[in-house]
Amino acid sequence: MPVAQYCLTAVDCPDPAALAGFYAALLGGEITQDSEDWYDLYAPGGHRIAFQRAPDHRPPRWPSADGDSQQLHLDLHVSDMAEAESLALSLGAMPLDLDDQDGRRDFRVYADPAGHPFCLCRV
Repeated sequence: MPVAQYCLTAVDCPDPAALAGFYAALLGGEITQDSEDWYDLYAPGGHRIAFQRAPDHRPPRWPSADGDSQQLHLDLHVSDMAEAESLALSLGAMPLDLDDQDGRRDFRVYADPAGHPFCLCRV
């Protein structure tokens, strides 16, 4: 029998309000503020992502030639890849996989405005 229940994923970033806003614009949902250093996004479906201030945050590198880990990433299901990509880019996402055009059919890799990798995955 499990002794724990999943609650949230916390993401370090330099500006938690801005990054919560970025993901709210992509996913929908409601943002709440616990403090100036902690924001929660309650996304549709009961999912919760927290954003906490990390003043010395260094974003992961993807891909990394020297084997650095991407630490974690979010996979986001989309039905219209072109529409999702257009919105993500307009919100400040940066594509990370432009050199892999064959792999970009079913999923695409981006960095959010704080540099965390995330994928748009066609369903």
